[in-house]
Amino acid sequence: MRISKFLKIHGRVQGVGFRYFTVQQAKDLGITGWVANMKDGTVETLLQGEEKMVREMTGRLKKGPIAAKVKEIEEIDLTERSVNYHEFTVRR
Repeated sequence: MRISKFLKIHGRVQGVGFRYFTVQQAKDLGITGWVANMKDGTVETLLQGEEKMVREMTGRLKKGPIAAKVKEIEEIDLTERSVNYHEFTVRR
């Protein structure tokens, strides 16, 4: 079953390659959606894919790239109300 999750990632997640890391992990797992740096220092991402792959992706994002320090991830299930994405992109 395909699901959609919105994540807001807190911690040292900007200036450490977090968006690039997210794109690479999404491609590895067949996840679609987007990732963006926010003005408040967080990173937001929308993940779409098979439930197992989205769970795996969330686990990878909790670890992040080596220079990151993830403190918290807020998750919102968007499965029922989300548009379908066909690729994974970086939003600016």
